[in-house]
Amino acid sequence: MSKRITAEDAAELIRTGDTVASVGVIGWITPDALLKAVADRFGAEGAPRDLTFYFPCGTGDSIDIRGMDHVAVEGLMKRIVSGSYVNPLHPVKRTRPELMRLIRENRIEAYSWPIGASMHWLREVARRSPGYMTQIGLGTYADPRLGGGKFTSRCTDELIELIEFRGKEYLFYPTFPLNVAFIRASSADAFGNLSYEDEALMSSNTALALATKACGGIVVAQVRREVERHTRLAQDCRVPGVLVDHYVVVPDQMSGTDNRFDPIYLGGRRATPDVLPRLPLGADKVIARRAAREVKPGLTSIFGFGASSDAPLVMAEDGLFDNGAIDNYQFTTEHGPFGGVVMSGWQFSANMGPEALLDGLQQFDFIDGGNCPFAALAFAQFDAACNVNVSWFGASNPGAGGFIDIAHNARDLVFTGTFTTGGLNCAIADGGLSVVREGSVRKLVASADHVTYPVRTGVIERGQTAKLLTERAVFQVEAEGLALVEVAKGIDVRRDILEQMEFAPHRIAEPLPMMEEALFAP
Repeated sequence: MSKRITAEDAAELIRTGDTVASVGVIGWITPDALLKAVADRFGAEGAPRDLTFYFPCGTGDSIDIRGMDHVAVEGLMKRIVSGSYVNPLHPVKRTRPELMRLIRENRIEAYSWPIGASMHWLREVARRSPGYMTQIGLGTYADPRLGGGKFTSRCTDELIELIEFRGKEYLFYPTFPLNVAFIRASSADAFGNLSYEDEALMSSNTALALATKACGGIVVAQVRREVERHTRLAQDCRVPGVLVDHYVVVPDQMSGTDNRFDPIYLGGRRATPDVLPRLPLGADKVIARRAAREVKPGLTSIFGFGASSDAPLVMAEDGLFDNGAIDNYQFTTEHGPFGGVVMSGWQFSANMGPEALLDGLQQFDFIDGGNCPFAALAFAQFDAACNVNVSWFGASNPGAGGFIDIAHNARDLVFTGTFTTGGLNCAIADGGLSVVREGSVRKLVASADHVTYPVRTGVIERGQTAKLLTERAVFQVEAEGLALVEVAKGIDVRRDILEQMEFAPHRIAEPLPMMEEALFAP
């Protein structure tokens, strides 16, 4: 007997007050049709109501693959717990996602967990343990002393607790039951065995199924096709049918944002420069080139979302991967691909031409085990105490994503971004840079709006190294604070750097080296 049902049937399985779990990574592996069906049912019937949604990371792009924005409806959504939120401006409407409005207007209970915790928590649910315990996140916004991951004042329950165990402090995430899980795969047979031959990532699909079944819940998979039973190798079926109650066939599901299906994300061949996007010359390219100078062959390097993920692209453009030299580098992201070239923008998370893939939980085991000695991450704010913020700033509240786990466990850190934002315009010529129009928003601030990671604590207590890379200057984090160690040709240190900071560097290198002119080359 087949387990195949329709998306509308799947939506009918949810009851008022349920906790619904799902996962996608931006546009990758998002069960968009299932989430849309829940919203459509609520629009037609006013039910189910008061749901809690659990998304281990940002699910959907909020544009063409709307993901969790489908269910961002007052009355339908009571609470959301997510490892990250998606904040883009719509390219045509120039509006923020509906979920951001609900959070900004305090219409729902919204909690933000580090993705590492949101992944590993599922393992604890699956084995029916009381919760997940970790030191990662102490001293950040996830710490109850700094908010406990609460993004709205409607949040009254403490979903993260500060505990002491054997004389040390830990963060503890108590488990709670999951009633329904929506996951995605490529193919299903009549029994529900799922394979992922078309998917660039696995994320936490298996973990969601295991956790939900441990709670006595229902698991529904969205797939591209139905296949005959006993026609695939066992090792290709990553989720066994005993964990799947139903599946829904959606033949036209997108692989990812702006990508119906591109086999280069599955591996089997190298990503050559001719298939890779190229950055125009500007501040972002200068920063990416400077970050690339920190990347070493033979060392596993992990890249976060934002400006840092452009570094591998400029390395390819500059010929560092020619004649098979890409094999000298090992690049990854928080979502599990190894090898190939990390992509930026809406294709971030997957790699072009990968050689191997871990699922989401195993990847954070890899990260938390210290196996990514070098990390390049973006920054939105950096303050006088050397706290970095990417989780809540201005009109954006994206959460931490994998930032906290990555930053905590790397040995060498670089943080990338423009010096200011909001209308910044730079002119690049003659091996240097000049500021035509300064950005209206300062990013080096006296006190960050959020503490996503306390960088100086890592430098002092765990021997980390950390640099802040911008288009006009390079800083180094030292035990005493932030030191200015490089400046671009054409930049006036007082006018363009010191007067654009809300605090003074503790030290300015003397003499002050110039940034390489090659960074500014056409």
